[in-house]
Amino acid sequence: MSEWQSEDLDALAEARQLLEHPGLAARFSHALGGPIEAGMKRLPAGWRERVNGVTHSALQQAVKAAVHTLNRDVQPKPANRLHKLAVATSGGVGGFFGLPALAVELPLSTTVMLRAIADIARSEGEALDTPDAQLACVTVFALGGEGGEDDATDSGYFAVRAALAQSVTQAAEHLATRGLSAEGAPVLVRLISAVAQRFSVQVSQKVAAQAVPILGAAGGATINTLFIDHYQQMARGHFIVRRLERHYGAEAVQDAYRALAP
Repeated sequence: MSEWQSEDLDALAEARQLLEHPGLAARFSHALGGPIEAGMKRLPAGWRERVNGVTHSALQQAVKAAVHTLNRDVQPKPANRLHKLAVATSGGVGGFFGLPALAVELPLSTTVMLRAIADIARSEGEALDTPDAQLACVTVFALGGEGGEDDATDSGYFAVRAALAQSVTQAAEHLATRGLSAEGAPVLVRLISAVAQRFSVQVSQKVAAQAVPILGAAGGATINTLFIDHYQQMARGHFIVRRLERHYGAEAVQDAYRALAP
């Protein structure tokens, strides 16, 4: 194992700060000046089921986009501001039309965020023409939030990675040998479902924030800017960790990461 360089320890400390920072609900509440529970009370019955369905569909599209496009036209230096502008624009539309626009707005913003995540991945040395790197981009959507009620404690960065590890490995092997030719392949379905379970929590918070009466289109753009900024931070932290793992080994990086805990 290589001796740790001081700049790499600094990078790992930065990654930990990004990955373990307060979640979206706190950031939304701070931006709105109040808790988002007020927005949740204004949403119609059955809205969670609709969010879950749209989230799953958006991630299916993201997987296809990852496989077909992430090895092309992604700049070495992340274009973070450009991606924020694109997502803010779609958020403005979503904020104006409300919950009915989610089925159009979320797949669009998820695809833009995937491109932003891929930019960051490449800047940290990921080879985006490999299934492993492509799926690493998709799984960023599972980071920074808790899963369902049955695994709410399984929310730390390495805990989430461990929970997804088998699904990611099997899906990467499937993509490497068969691509997307076998529609609805069980291994891909399992991965998408696992990521969607966690991503839908964040999407639900976004929808609730957009339901606050004072927002409208301008507020929707603000909420979407916070939304993409959250995942850009998750991606930055995640791909710093993966870069260090390629150099020092996964176990050494995980030990050093945990040693940084306050």
